[in-house]
Amino acid sequence: MKHYPIFWNITGKICVVVGGGEVAARKVARLLECKAKVYVISPELVPELADMKREGLIEHISGLYEGQYPDHTIMIIGATDDEKINAAVSQDAQARDIPVNIVDDPQKCDFILPSLVERGELTIACSTGGNSPALAKQIRKELEAAYGEEYSDLVNILGKLREKMEKNAGKGQIWFEKLMAEGLLDRIRKKDKVAIRQIILDVSGEEVDID
Repeated sequence: MKHYPIFWNITGKICVVVGGGEVAARKVARLLECKAKVYVISPELVPELADMKREGLIEHISGLYEGQYPDHTIMIIGATDDEKINAAVSQDAQARDIPVNIVDDPQKCDFILPSLVERGELTIACSTGGNSPALAKQIRKELEAAYGEEYSDLVNILGKLREKMEKNAGKGQIWFEKLMAEGLLDRIRKKDKVAIRQIILDVSGEEVDID
């Protein structure tokens, strides 16, 4: 099975997690980071989810799963340890054309969740198509070592320059190559703000706030 890679804006959208355990809590935390509106269906909640409920971060549908989705649900994640419930979640979601993920069971999924490396706005996703989560985890560790926190600052700087690059047709790639050739990334690693500002000014003629 070949999956279509996508980065999906789910801000304010309704996402449902079936399950109230530790795995469900991790899935919920990720959805909240992406500013989704999260409903959790489960008779019980682990303390982390109970805290989220108390703080008003999630909506809790208390009880066993019976296909009770809110209107306009765009995504469902099955995260229980009951194979029958997970199968029902998958079947119900697919019958309603709602994308579904069942944790650790790619055959019941419309989409799978990759292993991620995050450096600010930079996200690197790695997937083995569900064949080997262990390999995906190993590659993620290698990527974490190769792409340090300096890439967060690099992406931030490039983001501030993007609009100016786009106004100078054809110069975006040239500016990027020159910035890298002048050692911008190395200066970011060394936190040399004076040199960073000077490289940006020399290449683009622009002053950028890097604080």
